[in-house]
Order: sequence, then C-alpha cells, then structure tokens
Amino acid sequence: MLGLTQEGGQVPPARDRGLEGIETRASSSTPQTAAVGPELAPLIRTIESEIIPRLLLAHKGAAEARGEHDARGEIPSPEHVLEFAGLVLTQDASAAARYMEAMVDQGFLLETLYLELLAPAARHLGALWEQDLCDFVDVTVALGRVQHVIREFSPVFRDNALAPKAKVRRILLTPAPGEQHSMGLMMVKEFFLRGGWEVVGGPGVPVGEVGAQLAEQWFDCVGVSAGGDCRLEGLATWIASLRAVSRNRSVSIMLGGPCFIAHPELAALLGADATAADARTAVRQAEILAARPH
Repeated sequence: MLGLTQEGGQVPPARDRGLEGIETRASSSTPQTAAVGPELAPLIRTIESEIIPRLLLAHKGAAEARGEHDARGEIPSPEHVLEFAGLVLTQDASAAARYMEAMVDQGFLLETLYLELLAPAARHLGALWEQDLCDFVDVTVALGRVQHVIREFSPVFRDNALAPKAKVRRILLTPAPGEQHSMGLMMVKEFFLRGGWEVVGGPGVPVGEVGAQLAEQWFDCVGVSAGGDCRLEGLATWIASLRAVSRNRSVSIMLGGPCFIAHPELAALLGADATAADARTAVRQAEILAARPH
C-alpha cells in the first residue's frame, strides 16, 4: 500500500513536523479521555472496548506461534491522534485511510495503529462533543469514518495471518438476543479469520437461527457479543438452549462485551466457558478451549 499525501509525498511522523494539508478542529488541545454522554457512549465503547481490542488479538497470537517477540514498535504521538481525529471530522474516509497508509509505510505496525491511534481518536471525538466543541451529528459521522478505515484495512490485516493449521477450527459468531450493536462482532470476525479459523455468522446473523446452525453443523466454539448495554435477562437460559441442541456436545461458549471486562465472573454465572478482556486474549482463549479433551 502506498502511503501518500494528497500532494503525492510521503507523510513524516507528526512529532517531527506537522502534516501538511490537514486541518484539525482540535489541534489546540490534547486527546481527551473524559467520559462522554449517553448518546455517544455506545459508539465510543464499541470502537474502544470491543472492535479494536479484538482486532489486536491475532497479531500477538500469530507472533507467539512463530516464536517472535510481541513488540508494538513505534507508538503514535498525541499529535498523530489529533490529526487523525481532525481528518475524520473534516474530510472523507479516504483521507483518513491515506493517513493510515502513510504511517504504515513509515514503519508503524498496523496492530499498534488500531490501539494507539484509532481508539484514542474515537475517545477524543467523544470528548469534543461532551465539551460542546462538535455537534452530535459531526461526531457520529466521524466515528462512521473510523469504521470505514477499519474495513479498508481488513484485507491487509487478514493477509498477515498464521499459516494454515493441521485442523481448522470453526466458530459461530452471534449477537446476544436483543443486542443492537454490530461493530464488535465485525472486528472479532476479522481476528478469527486472520488466526486461521473458519468463521460463520457475525453481525448480521439472525439470533433465531443460531440454534438451527449449531444443530446442523459442527462448531468448536460459539462467540456471543452482549454489547455495551449488558442485556443479561434470559441470557443464561439461551446459552443452555444452545448447548442442548449443539451437534458438538462439548461446544465451548465465550461471552464478550464491556460488562464482562468489568465483571468477568459473570460469564461463568451465565453458563459460558470463558470471556476475554481484549482481542489477544479472546482468540488465544478460544484456541485453548478448542484443544481441551472432550
């Protein structure tokens, strides 16, 4: 991928000099981490607590499997975060994607950019709205552009996958009943594909069809996203029903979502086998569960 500015030149690190041709509406402040209001909190939380952490999982797992050191490489500066946030606020998603391309060409690791650029930029956008520096529509559109950048880099991310395993693992990804957010599962799917898993389902799978799929096909694991609103009513009963119909009588079930990061003990109480605080842990945990003797 070629990392070029609109003028065609390479983009140097922001701490060495400012990026030319980029206007940021937040350049006078540093990235914010303040809590945001209830209108934007689910969007920020989905990007920060679900999507990006799960995207980061496969990189460490792949590096460890190859015996490599899990180095993050160079870390984007606060100025990088502000410039990227300004791009998604004031320009289209392609400009933000070009910015990412340029940083990758400079040697930044894509996995590090997900964690140290996209996530802080999303938090900063929420803080701008909370401080009445941007309106709700502008910030919502900007967060949509962040999602577009993630999709744009998905093929590159998958190309860096592990070598095929002797036995391909299969996972069914599904939202929990009543769950409305889908970005988290989109990213989880990317990381499992990159880790060499065969993935069925994802954000668009109808919850009512999950039981039938488990009864008809063999899956090593089921990944359930409960999202940021932590809708737990009836979840234990639903999980038990999935186990009852599963063709794999020892199928593993993992729960994900911000409420399980804060309270991991809930997963066991609801009848699941595991949860994970971030993406690295999630894929690794799924591999451990799938390798258990049944």
